[in-house]
Amino acid sequence: MTDLIDNTSRRRFELPVGGEVAFADYAVEGGRLVLSHTSVPSALEGRGVGSTLVRAVLDTARARGMRVVSRCSFVTAFIRRHPEYADLLERPPGG
Repeated sequence: MTDLIDNTSRRRFELPVGGEVAFADYAVEGGRLVLSHTSVPSALEGRGVGSTLVRAVLDTARARGMRVVSRCSFVTAFIRRHPEYADLLERPPGG
C-alpha cells in the first residue's frame, strides 16, 4: 500500500519516500483526470518510485470512476507496459 496524497491545492498527487517527494501534476477537466507531468527526485531514481506513483494514481482514478487523459510520456509508457490500465484512457472520437 502506498501513502499517496492528493494535494488538491497544488493539483498534484504526491508520494513521500525517505524524506523526498515524487509527484504527478494533474487537472480535472470535464470529470477526467488529465495527467500532465511526473517528477521523481534524483535520489529516488531507479527504485521504481515513478511506477509506484503512477500505479497509485491510476488506481485512484479507477476508484473514483474517472477517465484518464495522459499528457505525460512516463504515464503513457507505463500504461503501454501495463495494459490492465488501458481501459482508463480517454480516447478521442474515432480513436
